[in-house]
Amino acid sequence: MRAVVQRVTSAQVLVDDRLVGSIAHGLLVYVGMTDGDACADTEYVANKITGLRVFADEDGRFDRSVGEVDGAVLLVSQFTLYGDCRRGRRPSFDQAARPDVARQLYEGLAEALRRLGVCVDLGEFQAHMTVVSTNDGPVTMLLDSRKEF
Repeated sequence: MRAVVQRVTSAQVLVDDRLVGSIAHGLLVYVGMTDGDACADTEYVANKITGLRVFADEDGRFDRSVGEVDGAVLLVSQFTLYGDCRRGRRPSFDQAARPDVARQLYEGLAEALRRLGVCVDLGEFQAHMTVVSTNDGPVTMLLDSRKEF
């Protein structure tokens, strides 16, 4: 499971000009699943997301997590995180999990984040979405449950 985590002052997801998810400040998380991902991957990524100290304390140091600043998570599924661009010009998505498997993992990740005490809003799975965000910093982190980067 891969995630791109961005610290934001606001973010929203629209589908066909309809607002489906939004947060004020917190983390915008794009998440992609691959074959072989399981509950252990969702738990690992959920713990990393909620534990990341990417918010400033009173001294300006990265020392606070999303929960400590009363932030929220906007979780957006994105199979393109498993796009392989090494050959040719068209990415291959062979490593992305099948939609039925990915949906279960996506919903499981949202539940795991909520169990860890974070307010979670969602994009719409398998939809063409417009994501609008205001990055803060910018601060962007990459997570991989298999620690490939």
